[in-house]
Amino acid sequence: TSSNVEFPAVLLNTSTGEIESEFHMYVQPQEHPILSEFCTELTGIKQNQVDEGVPLNICLSQFSKWIQKIQKEKKITFNSDVSSHSVSEAKSSTFVTWSDWDLGVCLQYECKRKQLRKPDILNSWIDLRATYKVRESIDYMGKNVSPPSQRIKNR
Repeated sequence: TSSNVEFPAVLLNTSTGEIESEFHMYVQPQEHPILSEFCTELTGIKQNQVDEGVPLNICLSQFSKWIQKIQKEKKITFNSDVSSHSVSEAKSSTFVTWSDWDLGVCLQYECKRKQLRKPDILNSWIDLRATYKVRESIDYMGKNVSPPSQRIKNR
């Protein structure tokens, strides 16, 4: 079973490229408290970092508070929001990930196993990797050359 051991998020202003706010917590793995060598090599996260982290339910609660704070301060809204801001003054925002794994698989199943409610705001995101692959395929359609990601895999 997979567990979230880190929960990072940034609010990126896509107009300026500036990070406007950051959230970061290490999560204590409850089911398998000792990180595997594979996990440590993959993530670079060390055992003492998760030992000093918080359980997932606390992390999700803190994340929700952070989201509420930036929504109010920055007047942003997410697709899944029922926002109190008028449509004209709220800035539309979304979560962006590199695959569906973190939000669509790992967090989903961990919340289910632990009987935790996954925040509704985390039920919608853009999979940047899938978007990149579609774009890459469009760029190479009709040309007698494979996309760069395929050339790398085939080496």
